[in-house]
Amino acid sequence: MTPLSTGDPESIGGYTLLGRLGAGGMGVVYLGASASGRQVAVKLVHGPYAQEEEFRTRFRQEIAAARKVSGAFTAPVVDADPDADRPWMATLYVPGLSLAETVERDGPLSRRELRALGLGLTEALRDIHRAGLVHRDLKPSNVLMTEDGPRVIDFGISRASDNQRLTTTGRMIGTPPFMSPEQLAAPRDVTPASDVFSLGSLLVFAAVGTGPFDADSPYITGYQVVFGTPDLGGVPEDFLDVVERCLDKDPAARPELTDIHRMLRALPESVATGPRTGPSAKPPVRSAPRSAAAASTGAATGAGRRRRTRMLLTGLGAALAVTGLAVGAGAFVSDTDTTTASAAETTATRTASLPAGWRPWQKELRSAVKGVPLDYDDPGCVAEGSALFCGGTGFTAARVDAASGRTLWRAGTRPQGARPIGVRDGLVLAYEDPNDWTRRVVALDAATGHRRWQRDISKSENAVLFDGGLLTLSPDSSSFVAYGPSGKELWRAPSLDEYCTPSAPGGVPYALCSAGTEPGRAPVELMALGPGSLTETATLPEKAEALGAVGGHPLFLAPQTAKDVYEAGYERPYNALLRVAPETGQVRRIPLARPLTGAATLVDGVVYVVRSDGLVTAVSADSGRQLWQKVTDVESLSAPAVSGRYQRVYFANRFGRLLALDSRTGAEVWRTSALDDPGDKAQDYPPHVLLLKDAIVATAGDTAFSRSPDGPGPPT
Repeated sequence: MTPLSTGDPESIGGYTLLGRLGAGGMGVVYLGASASGRQVAVKLVHGPYAQEEEFRTRFRQEIAAARKVSGAFTAPVVDADPDADRPWMATLYVPGLSLAETVERDGPLSRRELRALGLGLTEALRDIHRAGLVHRDLKPSNVLMTEDGPRVIDFGISRASDNQRLTTTGRMIGTPPFMSPEQLAAPRDVTPASDVFSLGSLLVFAAVGTGPFDADSPYITGYQVVFGTPDLGGVPEDFLDVVERCLDKDPAARPELTDIHRMLRALPESVATGPRTGPSAKPPVRSAPRSAAAASTGAATGAGRRRRTRMLLTGLGAALAVTGLAVGAGAFVSDTDTTTASAAETTATRTASLPAGWRPWQKELRSAVKGVPLDYDDPGCVAEGSALFCGGTGFTAARVDAASGRTLWRAGTRPQGARPIGVRDGLVLAYEDPNDWTRRVVALDAATGHRRWQRDISKSENAVLFDGGLLTLSPDSSSFVAYGPSGKELWRAPSLDEYCTPSAPGGVPYALCSAGTEPGRAPVELMALGPGSLTETATLPEKAEALGAVGGHPLFLAPQTAKDVYEAGYERPYNALLRVAPETGQVRRIPLARPLTGAATLVDGVVYVVRSDGLVTAVSADSGRQLWQKVTDVESLSAPAVSGRYQRVYFANRFGRLLALDSRTGAEVWRTSALDDPGDKAQDYPPHVLLLKDAIVATAGDTAFSRSPDGPGPPT
């Protein structure tokens, strides 16, 4: 501990600060004491990060998750204030040297100490994983050696600092010698198995004094972690099986923590004993890892392989040069060039087609209402020609002037937070819930907002537009009902005594049905709908996702697994497209090059798959071929809006950040800053983006805004 410096606060959150314990990229750690004398480690976030709402939100989520962790081998969170001018968090102060300091002072651990360390760390990781966290930075300096066993600190906190501004290269903050291969290759894909790999590296360090992948530079270390063979010289023979299995490159092949715990406990007392090497005994001499050139030459036999190796190392080096600790991932996920678009492309000579008198604007989609609130959690806008219609908090629908953001009319008071269904023949179709047991579709005059007609529908299933009108499920779910533009019932078709929902891929009315009472619990039946008829067309696998239609053929995503996973942040992998021939019911399976996770949207023959961490993949709907993939670093992206005129794909995120990618290559064209104040619903509501002529209209929280297609800077 060092004394407080000039400018350090004297107290934080009621804790008197006694000195500095350390400092890092995210903030400063102080030793503090409560009024009762309890000592805590107080982490205070650096000022610049405190100004970013995205960082605050992620920090807030991480604190909430970290509070769930409790156990004998962790340092629990005891207090925090993520909403303070500078967010802070206090954990129980654990006196003791870190494992790194212990090994430096006293040399590698004895076999008894190594066994105790392994048992304590597996129990700590068990508690962390049970709380739904992955540590992702298990290293010697994050393990405190106390009298009653090791304590893991800073669990999961790196996740809070992994936001777009802090890691603009899209790389995971970590320590290369103790990171897993998948953490280096795809940092946001890590699972608890990543911590198992780090545990293996940490045990080698504790046993020998150096890590299994140590090299002269962090670049080569990163390469060794991903491709090299671990150097286990000097590791006690009894521990080799545990360590080797932990360091398997394949996450699925690594042992579970319960297995590691069992293997360590099985070591007999006679084996688990042994003298410490002693402070004067230097760690064993380790064989030097091959250089990058030697590794690539020895492993690659062709020009293509050599070029691939150079690209991987370039990605590692560039990322490390930028972030200091982060290791690049972009080179591992795609051979496609995903560099930023050139200035010439960005300033291409084109004149934007914008609504007359357009200028950038921002509009709150909320209105104070009395009564019981009802929230669909999905406000947003739809466009028809040059007209814009939005749904928000406290009203059913409103027409917003696309040029200025001014409200032209507003109708209804319920529901709150529901995007209009769409616009058809001069009518805005929206949902309305007059009470807790009734749901209806209302048709509002697009010019005036006056109500033209209304029809009750199923409380649970959405209505969809098809080429002939509006397809709904009846209030009692016994039949599908099609309505024309005037509200006249066109036809009915019987539903099945199972879960069914309306669908209209390619504008054709269908039903998607599955046995049971919940969606996704059984194979999906695609049923063609018509007057009085419900005809089975094709059977699709459980958890298949409808995308739309290509050439009149309904298109679905096929899941790699239909297993239910109840884990925060889980995204189901999909490994094929399924294309249905409506005339014959034949299903053609189109394999994907690699499984994809995220929300998929079909636009103009391209399937855009957007992961929650900002990875965007474009796939041909005809062939399944990957067109490009881009690591954007912008989390919580919307479904895309595609401009053929500008050859761009636009996205918005929850905080109002806009992102433009080249639709041909995935290269980034531009991005904007987040909105200063998107409202208090930004974390709850999904973002949306659409094009009105060439103007970009997006929603974040319950705020709508419009920006130029030319990106940041003066409007067109």
